[in-house]
Amino acid sequence: MSLLITVPPNLVQSIRAFRVVELQEEAVRLGQHFLYAHCADTLTKQQVCGRIAENFYFPKPCGKNFDALRECLTDTIGKAGPQPGFIVVLEQLPNTQKFDKEARETLLDVFRDAADFWAEKKVPFRVFYSFE
Repeated sequence: MSLLITVPPNLVQSIRAFRVVELQEEAVRLGQHFLYAHCADTLTKQQVCGRIAENFYFPKPCGKNFDALRECLTDTIGKAGPQPGFIVVLEQLPNTQKFDKEARETLLDVFRDAADFWAEKKVPFRVFYSFE
C-alpha cells in the first residue's frame, strides 16, 4: 500500500508524521523524482533560494530569487520532457528576521504555483516542508 494513499497528488503541506527517508523510498517505489533541500543554516531569502537550487541541481540563476525558482520548477523542468512526478522535501526552513513569515509564505506559494502547473499536466507534485 502506498505511503501517500491519503495525500492528493498535487499539494504543499507540512511534513507532519512523514519521515524524510520514507518519502524518499516512496519516490523510488513510484519512479518519481525526489528533491530534497535542508535549509537549517540559511538565514535570508537569497540563501534559501540558493540552497534549494543547489540541492535540486538547478542552474545557478534558479537560486537568485523566488521568480527564478518558480521558473525552474515549472517551465524549465517542463521543457526537459515528460516527467514521472515529484516528491519534494524542504526541511528546516528558517524562522529569522530576514526570512520571516511573509518570506516563508511567498516561498510556499512558489511551490503551490508549481503544484498547480504540474496538476494541469496530470503530473504528481507533492511538497512537504518543516520549519526550524
